[in-house]
Amino acid sequence: MSSTDVVVTGLGATTPLGGDVASTWDAMLNGRSGVGALTQEWAGQLPVRIAAALAVDPSEVLERVRLRKLDRSEAIALIAAHQAWADAGLADSGLDPERLAVSFGSGIGGATTLLDQDDILEASGPRRVSPHTVPMLMPNGPAAWVGIELGAQAGVHSMASACATGAEAMALGLDLIRSGRADVVVAGGTEAVIHPLPIAGFASMRAMSTRNDDPERASRPWDKGRDGFVLGEGAGALVLERADHAAARGATVYARLAGAGITSDGFDIVQPHPECLGGIRAMTRAIRDAGLTGADIAHVNAHATSTPVGDMGEIKGIRAAVGDHPVLTSTKSMSGHLLGAAGALESIATILAIRDGVVPPTINLDDPDDRLDLDVAAHKARPLEIGAAMNNSFGFGGHNVALVFTRA
Repeated sequence: MSSTDVVVTGLGATTPLGGDVASTWDAMLNGRSGVGALTQEWAGQLPVRIAAALAVDPSEVLERVRLRKLDRSEAIALIAAHQAWADAGLADSGLDPERLAVSFGSGIGGATTLLDQDDILEASGPRRVSPHTVPMLMPNGPAAWVGIELGAQAGVHSMASACATGAEAMALGLDLIRSGRADVVVAGGTEAVIHPLPIAGFASMRAMSTRNDDPERASRPWDKGRDGFVLGEGAGALVLERADHAAARGATVYARLAGAGITSDGFDIVQPHPECLGGIRAMTRAIRDAGLTGADIAHVNAHATSTPVGDMGEIKGIRAAVGDHPVLTSTKSMSGHLLGAAGALESIATILAIRDGVVPPTINLDDPDDRLDLDVAAHKARPLEIGAAMNNSFGFGGHNVALVFTRA
């Protein structure tokens, strides 16, 4: 590896499948769903009454007095980032803070804070609004808190590219290290908007599954019975590091972040391009950036959200950009769709698939779409020797990001 190679030395996550990376990965490999019924009183009036809530509430990890100053998306970003930081062994490494950057984003940000504080304003007046409201709702809040707690001084960057946010944050981290601006970047995504208004908005668009009586089977990418995505919450964080810097301190390396491709559709605010043209360009650029060809990509963790249109468009794109040989999965079948955190969590799954030589399953694929002509690891995890793998993330607004990881 050259001095500009970028490797992954730390992982952290809190998800609907587990409170850390190990429990989340175990749930994925065993095909467990994190989707359940919403039992809150406010959910009774909604057309969608299911979601993938966190397996471990932030109040079980952070002090309640501290949580009063943090939006839920900020709290879980901190939890994931601290896990990744500890996993990378950087706490006592003597890392120059001017060589440490943060690239962390959220698709929607502090919406629950905004809505909750507006309720307080309407009910009790302006004097009862929390003085922490603005830092809690501002979109850069998660990145800022991670940067402050880790002491990052090489720059703190906040992505906001809808469902491509977490992946784009990692692509920026790759660029920051390659350009020489940082030796280490903590990158990732966070989202926590299980709240009546976002759910009502997505439901009004008919974007979400209404399989309220069977929540664990509601997220079913590529299945004929798919009827929309399932909203999830969570955060994923990765420590990206210049390869020679990691080697010098004897760090454990999970994988190499070998390439990234970013494009935009210029097509529609919510609908992906039907021929996945932007996605094809993103995948092609990522593969080229990694110095590989499509034939080298053994596995793709697809964006596949369980929507009628998007799932099959991506299949066209993968076939065109990569070929017909890779083994696919959609871990959203288990985790639900974490929006701005999806790319980070699914990158972690892609990295661990390479490390362990196994593709996590796509559950609920009982009746595959007739147009599904690529190999999917359905129902059960599949052993597979993986030298290089790709993670796709596509977002509202036509954001497309593809990341290529290789064995370290």
